[in-house]
Amino acid sequence: MNLSNDAAIVTNSSLDEKTRAALCLHLVPGIGPRSYGDLINALGSPAAVLAAAPAKLREVPGIGAKLVAAITSTKDSGNVQKQIELCQKNGIQILERSSVQYPDQLSEIYDPPSILFCRGNLTPVDNISIAIVGSRHATNYGLKTASRLARGLAMSGVTIVSGLARGIDAAAHQGALEAGGRTIAVLGGGHLKLYPAEHGELAKQITHQGAVLTESLPQSAPKSGSFPQRNRIVTGLSLGVIVVEAAQRSGALISARLAMEQGREVFAVPGRIDSRMSRGCHQLLKDGAKLVENIDDVLEELGPLATPTQVDAETSIRHPAELKLSPQESLILNIITENPTEFDLIVESTGLPPSRVLSTISVLEIRRLVKRISGTAVARR
Repeated sequence: MNLSNDAAIVTNSSLDEKTRAALCLHLVPGIGPRSYGDLINALGSPAAVLAAAPAKLREVPGIGAKLVAAITSTKDSGNVQKQIELCQKNGIQILERSSVQYPDQLSEIYDPPSILFCRGNLTPVDNISIAIVGSRHATNYGLKTASRLARGLAMSGVTIVSGLARGIDAAAHQGALEAGGRTIAVLGGGHLKLYPAEHGELAKQITHQGAVLTESLPQSAPKSGSFPQRNRIVTGLSLGVIVVEAAQRSGALISARLAMEQGREVFAVPGRIDSRMSRGCHQLLKDGAKLVENIDDVLEELGPLATPTQVDAETSIRHPAELKLSPQESLILNIITENPTEFDLIVESTGLPPSRVLSTISVLEIRRLVKRISGTAVARR
């Protein structure tokens, strides 16, 4: 699949030297996210690592003679330029940890990727993200539930994150897209070795309403061990993870464990007690996961999610849905308080026709921002 006509093109001139140096280290065999972090913490920057004398590199804990030799020999490698040109040709952005688009929440986990290869675009709105994961062999109940939750959360301004796999992942992405919301897919391999191949069109749609990410080089084929690694990115991008269906040994349970280790919220959807696809979720619920029946269960658990610095220094955000309000919806919402606010007061304060105020309040109700107190009054949730 080639998205070069649909995604942002990376030019050589747009790739700063810090990103080039980070990519150079990313290509060194034996340097993973943790050893990369150790090197940067010790020496300050990717360029400083590449410029360091072998003796200085050996002072970094965990960096042995073999890795020192690999770092030294890669300085003059032409592979960096080859990867840059490959990304340029295929519309792939290269993001290192200090890049503006690199997700804030992901950078805070124990082992964030040193490089992200991105098709599409990441925005500050994506700081408010929820992962939805589950079985590749989902039931109709699971697929419908994942789609419904994703649709509702996307309508509330939440970005949906998942792994582009068959089953629950695909249903979650599709639900967000159908709602006109944002979604992020995280791959277990490279962009040019998309797996599963039949999700090529879905991946293309996601680039228009979010991003497709991976830490793997563009031509890297996915391996079995790369999917658990991928899962840490899925949960690291998110404030919490919802497990919809999972057997007792499902990869979705790995995501739940990673979410707990990263300090994220864990949610689980209950299922039939006689279905093996429910056993993983039921075990999570026994272990303390939050039971989810609808999106209110998620939004109420997370509470106030955004701060002014995450979106706009002059904007006070109380709820994720407020990130997607029109000017008219914001105008009306700002008049409504936590105490009952009379309909006539809203009409008088806005100067809008009563029919327009009424229809806008209905939209705010759907987005779980306000609730009816009586036939003539509403209040913030």
